[in-house]
Amino acid sequence: MSDNGLVTISSPYSVKDTIDRVEKDIKLKGLTVFARVDHAAGAMEVDLSLAPTLLLIFGNARGGTPLMQAKQQVGIDLPLKMLAWQDTSGQTWLTYNDLHWIAQRHGLGEEVDQTVKVLSGVMAAVAKQATT
Repeated sequence: MSDNGLVTISSPYSVKDTIDRVEKDIKLKGLTVFARVDHAAGAMEVDLSLAPTLLLIFGNARGGTPLMQAKQQVGIDLPLKMLAWQDTSGQTWLTYNDLHWIAQRHGLGEEVDQTVKVLSGVMAAVAKQATT
């Protein structure tokens, strides 16, 4: 499903296993993991509850820099991210930003169309690998 620039797909795996699969695949693709954020653990630190929610932040300067050269404000949406989360019924989901939506949001032109297409394909492939 797609919602306001977000692509969300179901995963048969746990939140941890889903994000572990994302991390493994992006490393195999030569991308760099910058951070792994456990939102549920953060919530627990302030005595609040949150269903399992893990965010992986990753990227590669070869992919992101051309977008920021076209319009530097794209950096607000980079590096790339994938969020694995569990809904109230226990279903795991994987959500990420649609690269075409990011390009449209920032008014990027044809000069980065190929980069957007490649990055979009990478994100879709990672998501598919992580959830199948």
